[in-house]
Amino acid sequence: MMAESKKTCDNMMENGNLGNLIMKFAVPCVIAMVVNSLYSIVDQIFIGQGVGYVGNAATNVTFPLVVLAIGFSLLLGDGAAAFYSIKLGENNKEEGSKAIGNAILLLGVLGLIFLSVGYIFMENMLWSFGATAANISYALDYMKIILIGFPFMIFACGLNSIIRADGSPEYSMAAMIVGAVINIILDPIFIFIFHMGVTGAAIATVIGQIISCIISVSYMRKFKNINFKRSILKFDKNISKTIMSFGISSLITQVAVTLIIIVSNNALAYYGAESIYGSDIPISSMGIVMKVNEILISIVIGIAVGGQPILGYNYGARNFKRVKDTYFMIIKIATIVSILGFINFQFFPQSIINLFGQSSSLYNEFALKSFKIFLMLCPFIGFELTTCIFFQAIGEPVKAIILTLCKQTFFIIPLMIILPRFIGVEGVLYAGPFAEGISVLCTLIFTVYEMNKLNKIDEELKFNG
Repeated sequence: MMAESKKTCDNMMENGNLGNLIMKFAVPCVIAMVVNSLYSIVDQIFIGQGVGYVGNAATNVTFPLVVLAIGFSLLLGDGAAAFYSIKLGENNKEEGSKAIGNAILLLGVLGLIFLSVGYIFMENMLWSFGATAANISYALDYMKIILIGFPFMIFACGLNSIIRADGSPEYSMAAMIVGAVINIILDPIFIFIFHMGVTGAAIATVIGQIISCIISVSYMRKFKNINFKRSILKFDKNISKTIMSFGISSLITQVAVTLIIIVSNNALAYYGAESIYGSDIPISSMGIVMKVNEILISIVIGIAVGGQPILGYNYGARNFKRVKDTYFMIIKIATIVSILGFINFQFFPQSIINLFGQSSSLYNEFALKSFKIFLMLCPFIGFELTTCIFFQAIGEPVKAIILTLCKQTFFIIPLMIILPRFIGVEGVLYAGPFAEGISVLCTLIFTVYEMNKLNKIDEELKFNG
């Protein structure tokens, strides 16, 4: 029965309708990614309504550690998923199962490390993340609770990547949705009925993460392509190094986001204090912009990651035409989504801002500027992120890393430091589109080179065949 199921899956990967196949994997993946990003957004909406922008600023200074934790979980989860997909294409299930076993072991250890380090260095980290005297107490209250959920969040996030690669994106989606729905239900209860403020929001989030993790863990005995046995939970140094090399671009993406938030928070606090806005208004405004933009990024990544099993399988099977067709179709879909996001951010930002609570006119003014300036070139996000994940899926982690660093680190962080020196706090906002433009050019160069290389290999295979 299992062999028949695998044969059907193989045929679908190689010959199934590409549009339908991408939708099959991408739609659940998109929903799962969006739902995951909603954890922080939902907290901010209810905190904004119940506590105000100072509370939102506090959650934003805790956000770098959350992003970093997700990054390390994706290092293992996405890495194992990419390696697993390629091994299925090569019909090497044994190596694929070893990757899954190692990833699961390391995810458990990682969760405990983050929990311990977080509590030991909590206050020092928050100050370095851009906390101010006005929001530090809120930030401490929030982080004390949110850290409890880290082991569950890390394990579920990494395991869900593996579940999708196993051909069960719907299951991964369901696990994330249930957790998010619980968070959405409990947030207003704890904040408005029990008057627990940011602490209540944190408790609601942790409960949702625990439930999501339990559902994800229950899949471990339901794998489609391998027989999950306790014996695969054995550490293998070489396998672990390989899956980390495959997933390193996912980690770097999140690390880069973490650095951007830290640099942005500190620049906004410093230069904001010298402006009419003060420190907390810019931090709160940019926190909202980044988290709302995270929804767009989640959709795009969900589309790209949904295509990852198809890309990896066909690359392993040496079917390069299908690899290229998949890549270009994903780019088209992701770009359409990015353009729709651009329209919302440029023409309807006020509606978005209102969700997070009505504040002062100065807050409203800076929040509008943040959306319109920082996200000016977001239509290109689809092309950039899809290409990064494409290189990851075909086992080219170095190229994925370089592009990720171009987009998230090399350009935007120096610009966030330099531009405010000349134009004040708004310089942080203009760093976004300037960096995006340069990154797009780099991505285009890499894409043209890789497509030419695949065309050449394909021609050689046809000639020799």
